[in-house]
Amino acid sequence: MNPPTSANHCVTVDDYALRAWPLPMPSADADKEQRGHVLILGGSREMPGAAILAATAALRAGAGKLTIATGASVAQLVALALPEARVIGLAETDEGGFTEVAIGKLDPLADKVNAILIGPGMQDEAATAVLVRALLPRLEASNTSVVLDACAMRVVLGAGGKPNANVDTDAGAAFRFNVPVIVTPHAGEMAHLTGASKEDIAADPDRHAMRAAQRWNAVVALKGSRTLINAPDGARWQHQGGNVGLAISGSGDTLAGIVAGLAARGASLTQAACWGVALHARAGELLAERFGVLGYLARELPGEVPALMERFARP
Repeated sequence: MNPPTSANHCVTVDDYALRAWPLPMPSADADKEQRGHVLILGGSREMPGAAILAATAALRAGAGKLTIATGASVAQLVALALPEARVIGLAETDEGGFTEVAIGKLDPLADKVNAILIGPGMQDEAATAVLVRALLPRLEASNTSVVLDACAMRVVLGAGGKPNANVDTDAGAAFRFNVPVIVTPHAGEMAHLTGASKEDIAADPDRHAMRAAQRWNAVVALKGSRTLINAPDGARWQHQGGNVGLAISGSGDTLAGIVAGLAARGASLTQAACWGVALHARAGELLAERFGVLGYLARELPGEVPALMERFARP
């Protein structure tokens, strides 16, 4: 079904819009491969939990098969925490990123996964940018849906490693994706990626999100109390909801995992982003009803997602 769009204004992602834009559903006799294979590339010695949160959320969003690629130092820990996953240990840099050896280990998976999430819990921004640039052509060739979160989004800074508003041929100009991907910055991350101040982005998020989507050729989900989802072709959506309880460690990792899980199931990038944002916010609302607005945990969000998806699948 075609997404709800308007050439003139942002479409609000509300209950009506979600029901009018149903998620792809596997057949009753589908196996785990048909439900979608998701790869989570993330985690580090200091933040293995981020990969665990994202991976759990991807499964709760309906993906049928899960692979996690994480640092060799924490791979066994992650495998014990998620018995549903195949876990691959990658050689690490001194700064907590992954070495270029990871490219060879991940290449065989490109033809086997439907979606990949890169970034949760990763460290060493420079090494991560090198890895992402090397992986993108292979993922594009295999038609894998790509979600970039956290330090993996640094790839848009281009070869110079710093924001640059000049033309794309400049050494430090913004990276432009050959095939659209999803990026999921909050205002602070958007400031880092564009060179604008956080205050400027907060004052005019619509302009910054739209410009980034067009310049990067990406679906940009600019997170906040009002989250904006912008596509490269100019289509725009907004979601208002959730609560301040979602402003907690691990919440962004969980959102990214939900989005990746939906993409693995066959949702388009824009549908995965819009539905992911809505499910994440509504999960926070349900938890606030039980625990109060402050104090629920990011690890509790994924458990609310399956019932929410069922709710919006009904007329």
